[in-house]
Amino acid sequence: MSTKLVGLRWQRSLLWVTGAAALVGCVLVLAPASSGQAKKKDSKEAKAPKEKKDALDPAVLDKAIDNRPTDKLSNKIGAEQVKFINDQIEKLWRENKVLPAPRCNDYEFIRRASLDLVGRIPSVAEIEKYFRDPEEKRRALLIDRLIDSDECVTNFASHWTVMLLTRTGSRKMYQEQMQEWLAELWNLKDKEKPLADWSKIVTALLTAEGDTNKNGAVNYILHHLGDDLKQEKSMNGHWDMVPVTSRTTRLFLGIRTQCVQCHDHPFNGEWGQHHFWGINAFFRQVETTNDRPTMMVAKKKVKGLPVQQYGIKDDPTLNVKGLVPYERRNGVLLMTDPTFLDGKKLPKNMSGSRREYLAKFITKNPSFAKAFVNRMWGHLMGKSFTKDAVDDFGDHNPVSHPELLDYLAEEFVKYNHNPQFLLRWMCNSRAYGLSSVANRYNDKPEDETLFARMLLKPMTAEQMFDSLMTATQAKVAGSKDDRVALRESWLDLLSANFGNDEGEETSFNGTVVQALLLMNGQDINKAIMDQNNGTVAAVLKKRAFSKDAAPAAIEELYLAALSRPPMTNMGIPSWKHLPALRDPAGKHDEVRDLLSPKMFAYMRVPNAMNSPQFWTGYYQDIFWALLNSNEFILNH
Repeated sequence: MSTKLVGLRWQRSLLWVTGAAALVGCVLVLAPASSGQAKKKDSKEAKAPKEKKDALDPAVLDKAIDNRPTDKLSNKIGAEQVKFINDQIEKLWRENKVLPAPRCNDYEFIRRASLDLVGRIPSVAEIEKYFRDPEEKRRALLIDRLIDSDECVTNFASHWTVMLLTRTGSRKMYQEQMQEWLAELWNLKDKEKPLADWSKIVTALLTAEGDTNKNGAVNYILHHLGDDLKQEKSMNGHWDMVPVTSRTTRLFLGIRTQCVQCHDHPFNGEWGQHHFWGINAFFRQVETTNDRPTMMVAKKKVKGLPVQQYGIKDDPTLNVKGLVPYERRNGVLLMTDPTFLDGKKLPKNMSGSRREYLAKFITKNPSFAKAFVNRMWGHLMGKSFTKDAVDDFGDHNPVSHPELLDYLAEEFVKYNHNPQFLLRWMCNSRAYGLSSVANRYNDKPEDETLFARMLLKPMTAEQMFDSLMTATQAKVAGSKDDRVALRESWLDLLSANFGNDEGEETSFNGTVVQALLLMNGQDINKAIMDQNNGTVAAVLKKRAFSKDAAPAAIEELYLAALSRPPMTNMGIPSWKHLPALRDPAGKHDEVRDLLSPKMFAYMRVPNAMNSPQFWTGYYQDIFWALLNSNEFILNH
């Protein structure tokens, strides 16, 4: 690409960002995710939401709910569970007079399911394969393929590694150990090993012993030990174990006991200070070998393993009496022994470690299955069953569908805590297949937990990177070592700028700084401008250097970046085997707009329109704009 065209790229940046908002992301313009994204109504309508909903014709609601396409389910999915989900969701639609969004189109569905289950957008080849399946069961077949794939295992192992260790609180070598260990246990396919069992995974995490290089599970407790107790270690234990106490109840029970570490819960009278320290006492016999991991450990390796190893074990000579002191707000010092949240205590003639009993108490508690179900529903739907936080059960955070949550939790237990079944039930539900387009009867904040439309979800940093690699087909994507190195540097950059120690560094939430990192990143621009490798290079090799050849080239770029063809009324010969995407309102023709004289005027070199250099810059700029659009960045 010439120096002149490279310079023009940055002169056109603002114009392309403005143009992208108009030409791409049409779905997003019509599909607010929440009250903050919803299109503002006039003041009169905003002041009378009740009258607005009462005006909904019951016949319209019945038609929207009853007259819907019926997908055929695969033999791997329980029709009973899917029906129960649909019945419960539709029941509240009727009771609250909420009009559900229409069914999303197939392009939206494959993109959504791919991001949620394997952590990236689909490739063009995967889109073509999807549309070769029979229409009435292609969604169920897609869900089966994605859940049965190794990428699904890797995706959820990566997701839970961040949840367990956080991205900023541990070094890469220990995250890799945890991810590999989780992938071994997160087996969703019926091979020689038993299917994944979430209760066994959590039990292994809570009771783990040994060294980091031999048992990746020990990293969970090792990275949440808390402060070193300098005095009376034999009485109090070696570490205060405060971080692992709060993270354990939050992740595995959906209960934020950190709120009652220093005082009783201000809003939820069910939880008091003694609950936090009663759980804490189960961990006080943990001892470490080689101290503990720190962020400053040299990253040297011998035979592929880190030089520095760490480990944990239980030392029965620590905290023999099992008493842990805690101070009330009035200065009174109290003591508690290992006591579970429901009052269960250790048996007098116990055999095994305190952590083993804690694992039994947790995995047998009704909140254990509910917490996982609630988190997975939130992962897929953009909103959990709880009104606010996904991991904060209590009267202060009511559940929108208690009967459905209880049912799914019971079924999850019945199917041996296997995430595979849960994911299939949820992804085959009607709510998961709805469009993200809002209407005047489902766009209020209180409607979000009724799941009458798909909420917009920001991509995680991992999804963003892997989706960019899929879209651009960058040369680095073909080399495993280069891709791993680039992925780590990308995630480090996002974590350094936007991370915290509560696992929230996963969200790429569309801030200006994040957008600039994406738009101006040299890796992305390098992948786009590579004329020998990648998506744009493939278009250029077809010599689409004329206005007549441009529509087919534009469609290739759209499919690669947005997983859909452009909305157009023009005939595009090269993709006839894929269905056209029409705008119901008839207002958008993206191919026409991209090939309009006004758009060409932005290029500032109209006399060179027949030159390869002009079309090279043109396609590169279109692809750059697509990758920087809201439609690409958000999961909708």
